[in-house]
Amino acid sequence: MGKQDSSVIGNSYRKGWGMSKERLYLYDTTLRDGQQTQGVQFSTAEKKQITQALDDLGIDYIEGGWPGANPTDSAFFDEAPKTRATMTAFGMTKRAGRSAENDDVLAAVMNAGTSAVCLVGKAHDYHVTAALGISLEENLENIRASITHLVSQGREALYDAEHFFDGYKANPDYALAACRTALEAGARWVVLCDTNGGAMPSDVHRIVAEVIAAGIPGENLGIHTHNDTENAVACSLAAIEAGARQVQGTLNGLGERCGNANLTTLIPTLLLKQPYADQFDIGVSQEALAGLTKLSRMLDDILNRVPSKQAPYVGASAFAHKAGLHASAILKDPSTYEHIAPELVGNARIIPMSNQAGQSNLRKRLMDAGLEVAKGDPALARILERIKEREAEGYSYDTAQASFELLAREELGQSTAFFEVKRYKVTVERRKNKYNRMISLSEAVVVVKVDGEKRLSVSESMDETGSDRGPVNALAKALAKDLGRYSSIINDMHLVDFKVRITQGGTEAVTRVIIDSEDGQGRRWSTVGVSANIIDASFEALLDAMRWKLMRDSGELK
Repeated sequence: MGKQDSSVIGNSYRKGWGMSKERLYLYDTTLRDGQQTQGVQFSTAEKKQITQALDDLGIDYIEGGWPGANPTDSAFFDEAPKTRATMTAFGMTKRAGRSAENDDVLAAVMNAGTSAVCLVGKAHDYHVTAALGISLEENLENIRASITHLVSQGREALYDAEHFFDGYKANPDYALAACRTALEAGARWVVLCDTNGGAMPSDVHRIVAEVIAAGIPGENLGIHTHNDTENAVACSLAAIEAGARQVQGTLNGLGERCGNANLTTLIPTLLLKQPYADQFDIGVSQEALAGLTKLSRMLDDILNRVPSKQAPYVGASAFAHKAGLHASAILKDPSTYEHIAPELVGNARIIPMSNQAGQSNLRKRLMDAGLEVAKGDPALARILERIKEREAEGYSYDTAQASFELLAREELGQSTAFFEVKRYKVTVERRKNKYNRMISLSEAVVVVKVDGEKRLSVSESMDETGSDRGPVNALAKALAKDLGRYSSIINDMHLVDFKVRITQGGTEAVTRVIIDSEDGQGRRWSTVGVSANIIDASFEALLDAMRWKLMRDSGELK
């Protein structure tokens, strides 16, 4: 393990786990607070999928939503899967002027039938008088009556102290009174919320310590932070260090405005980093932690968004070593530039190729592709020079590993032509159909030379539903239609992602296309094409994708 975090060593004993560890509880609010992210709206089926994944991870509390606030949340609780985790419904304390038993909003939360209920209530005197328009004593009574009602119905009660840190700074006695009221009424947890995300870690640590000193036990305190200053994780850790024993957050940091504390970052930090690793049992096993990257990307897939490459632990670039100096050291000992082993969180080390690359990077990438090239081989310099020239033209091999391998094999004299494209043509027609609706239709003609024989293929892009899949699809279908003995090899490949980037501005604009492909074996590979014409760039990337597949599966190269 070298100098990677020493807490990783011997961590395998921890699902059972040392008796000296304190229990720290993980509370996930992806399905509620995470759904408040702009542009995010989970379906009931997606909520169930996420719930199962969170339960498999080892989360203690899963907040499913606010029953009655919207139809999806209500439907989810009707169909919520059985979990090891404590399923929790979210709502608000009763309104002034009515009893807890007769508040219809609170009743909707109770009717969800969850074993735990989290109620948000005011802890900042200004919000009580200005936002609610009631007296400070009335607000305390609302908290007391609501929590008492929950407990009387056999529910585990959590009090979400809204705007607590701002409230404490303005009127510490009242903020503490709100928390004491909830605790004395029977709340299992009092959750201190940095609702507007403006608190600093030092403030959070000091205030949490003062709350505990004032008589509210740390074993009953939770922390809920927002990321408006990029400090949500730091503030959460500060609260834990001060004595809070429940931490709330969301997967991938989803949430209102700038998001919540990112559990995808917090969990591996708590499990792998000191002093937390030796102090706390968080209920997540090493085996479950190894699925964290997959879980993070599953959520992004549900949201139809590109995962953040720079995300700690789980990002595609989290263990990417681009500089030649770094790559050279990594080859000797990964701990030189990695604070943990990437496989602990289900991620992988990447040695990208770029115009900054040295021969150490290059040899590592070649080894990953199954190519052994001796140190000092003149081919290494030729490959590097070719990469630098191509990247000056707009190509990028950081992520297009298949195109890189094809380029390297060409310089090493280990490439196979398979087929030659003699010409191609693609047309896009826009017209009205018999129902008087405007439709488009793409058609492609491709002429290839295979085994000395010219072959012409024609295809359109219409799918089984009658929808046009575009000119690149038409080209792919035409190209794959008749490649002689090679056609059967590429039958199981398909395009899974298509990324376009303009690399230069003005009249000299160049389009870069990255295509991600997948085959029936579950392999994924990326290829790149560059041209002033987006179709031409796409076709170049497509050709590389097919050639890489043929190279791997034709049996001509091993």
